[in-house]
Amino acid sequence: MDRNSRVPLYLQLIEDLIKKIEAEEYEQHQKLPSERELCDIYNLSRITVRQALQELEQEGYIYKLHGKGTFVAPKSINQNLVKLYSFTEEMKEMGKTPTTQVLSFKEIAIDERVAQKMDLVPLDEVFKVVRLRLADDEPLMYETSYLPKKFFPRLTKKDLEERPMYDIFHDDYKVVVTKAIERFSATNIREVESEYLGMITNSPSMLIKRFAYRKNQLIEYTISVARGDKFDYTVELN
Repeated sequence: MDRNSRVPLYLQLIEDLIKKIEAEEYEQHQKLPSERELCDIYNLSRITVRQALQELEQEGYIYKLHGKGTFVAPKSINQNLVKLYSFTEEMKEMGKTPTTQVLSFKEIAIDERVAQKMDLVPLDEVFKVVRLRLADDEPLMYETSYLPKKFFPRLTKKDLEERPMYDIFHDDYKVVVTKAIERFSATNIREVESEYLGMITNSPSMLIKRFAYRKNQLIEYTISVARGDKFDYTVELN
């Protein structure tokens, strides 16, 4: 771990563990070292290790079995859906009133893992935004978005609290989302998400990874956890 790097230590740990998983140093369904063992191996605090493992679990790299430990998850199968949509517009079409709470707004330097997903380079600056999406005051989705600062240099938390994100893109930066790719998989609600979504920890939910583009340029990477008891998805095959 490089303690002088601008990349947070938990992101460095995530990157190292993913490299080992992809190199099959840790094979599918293999048990990972415990939190305490990882603390000793990497000389990190328990909080840092736990945060890294939570992120890896959310992104589908690992899974936990109560009383048994943490294991490497099998590779998932991607399901393609059609129709570009906005949460705000979808809720309005259903006659619901959508609202958004900005839980966190930070400017960070990204690690290699996120950089690869976003067609950026390590240490590029992005805005990391955590939002709670509600309809008729009922919490439905917990979202973490990464937005390249170079495309939205003046973006603020206040902007996102007052207007839909895609409206800001269009009105303030003349950026329009022309294509989005979403990957869906099953996951369980973590403790931090359960508090905001009003659900029991480990309840089933849907994990959605969204890659939004302006033509061929990636402008948004969002990880959403949607309540499993509130959402279903339809695929139209032609």
